[in-house]
Amino acid sequence: MVVNKVKMEDEDELDVLFWLNQPISERLKTVVSLRKHYFTWLNGSFPENIAKVVNRRKFNV
Repeated sequence: MVVNKVKMEDEDELDVLFWLNQPISERLKTVVSLRKHYFTWLNGSFPENIAKVVNRRKFNV
């Protein structure tokens, strides 16, 4: 899994504020879509099961 912590100074503040103002469900949809595209590009297909959960947190939606 590729995860990088990004400093606020390295990002466009308007982009960060845009995503922080999106509902959690929209952010999750986008992350899932990007993850599927990345795995498909990297491996040729998306795995049916993800082997390990890195972080699990309950959201109030």
